[in-house]
Amino acid sequence: MVFSILAGDSPADPSPSPLGAKTTIREPMKNALARVNKKPFGLYVSPDNSPVNPEHFTGYHTGVDFETTAGEQNQDVDVYVICSGPLISKTTATGYGGIAVQSCKIDGQSVTVVYGHIRLSSVSAKTGDQLAAGDHLAVLGTTYSAETGDERKHLHLGIHKGNSVNILGYAQRESDLSQWLNVAAYLP
Repeated sequence: MVFSILAGDSPADPSPSPLGAKTTIREPMKNALARVNKKPFGLYVSPDNSPVNPEHFTGYHTGVDFETTAGEQNQDVDVYVICSGPLISKTTATGYGGIAVQSCKIDGQSVTVVYGHIRLSSVSAKTGDQLAAGDHLAVLGTTYSAETGDERKHLHLGIHKGNSVNILGYAQRESDLSQWLNVAAYLP
């Protein structure tokens, strides 16, 4: 799904390389970097080589998956806003279940942030509401349910460059990853 957002937005500024990243984003979950242990940004996966089973997708991972622990499977796991800007969509999508999409700026460029596999009923913000970095956004959906698109309980977080919303979790060509930011490069 790709669609345009706020009319009148200016085009995105050129993006720095992740090594030159200046902005630090807020952690989307407690101990975020320690949770990136299965599907980091850019990993090529298919049903034959995926670190998770079952795998339904093939391509280069456009986001970062933040995993839950065994002890968190039967409890609410909080998801926090990583940057300040408006909530532009909250809906369900195939492969994700619940998603929220936010617009913000990272290193001076416009981006859209996709928070996937969340329980939509836990998102109290309305479309158009301003969100501040660190605000509570949602809780993760229940594992292997409609809330997670029948996926394991985890957060898929993708940052797409520019003003259009692109929720694709996988790119078919490695070169398409240039339209995305590696979330982990911006975490503290």
